[in-house]
Amino acid sequence: MESHDQNFKNLILNYPLQALQLFAQPEADALGPEVSIIPIRQEQLKRKLGDRFRELDVPLEVTWPNGEKEALLFVLEEETDPRRFSTHRLAHYCLDLSELRNTKRVVPVVIFLRGQTFDLSLRLGGNRHTYLEFIYLSCILSQLPWQKYQHSSNIVARLNLPNMHYEQKDKIHVYAQAFRGLQQLESDPALQDKYIDFIDIYAQLSNNELKQYQHHYPHEVQQMETFTQRNQNIGLQQGMQQGMQQGEAAIFTRLMKSKFGGISASMEAKITNADCDTLLLWSDRILTASTPEEVCH
Repeated sequence: MESHDQNFKNLILNYPLQALQLFAQPEADALGPEVSIIPIRQEQLKRKLGDRFRELDVPLEVTWPNGEKEALLFVLEEETDPRRFSTHRLAHYCLDLSELRNTKRVVPVVIFLRGQTFDLSLRLGGNRHTYLEFIYLSCILSQLPWQKYQHSSNIVARLNLPNMHYEQKDKIHVYAQAFRGLQQLESDPALQDKYIDFIDIYAQLSNNELKQYQHHYPHEVQQMETFTQRNQNIGLQQGMQQGMQQGEAAIFTRLMKSKFGGISASMEAKITNADCDTLLLWSDRILTASTPEEVCH
């Protein structure tokens, strides 16, 4: 089975602002590109050594430049099966996080792949009063209309088009718009390659649907093949460069040991991690140096 938790964790960590703007839209409207968003530890400190960690997906801390506002914590949890979701567990986690970070600014967000009846709040009290009330933001992807996001400039929304609500007849068009979004909004070849897989996992085109897609979107098919080949070439080139560096480092290490009668482990590690240009520079120095440190400084 696919690890949906891990898929969404990667997505949120690669695109934190866009993720908040889609999954936590009511709270994220005020977040601009100037904010800093960093992931924080996922598990709380144990109260006792025998306690289990409560672990959710991605807690994010949002801070404003020059400390204009107090930091805001977003707790995002992905739930593939709503039947497994526990409002009590989420509430407990948020209270622990609030205490640990000494803040009351915590926004719980739950991302549901599929919709189902579940409690959106937790109320504790007696006959006369409610003494504790906990609510959270929910984003049910399968209930979002794909047409609303098909031209979005938010890459997280575009990648999730296959998870949104659409008619079966629109499936290949949904796939095409997701791919176009990836192509238009992401220039990093490694991330393009990574999130083509994300689109494929959640679109799950059948062989017949894939043939329809190839027929209706030949330009996109060609572009997909082009950047897939480009990414493979980049990977091959990087592998060749790494192989050359490793070979040069091994030869240079032997030269150093031969001249100086041995070198320290830290010096050997320094040589192993040096790039090809640095190794070339050091090779010139080895002819006149009297110590290893004179060579590799």
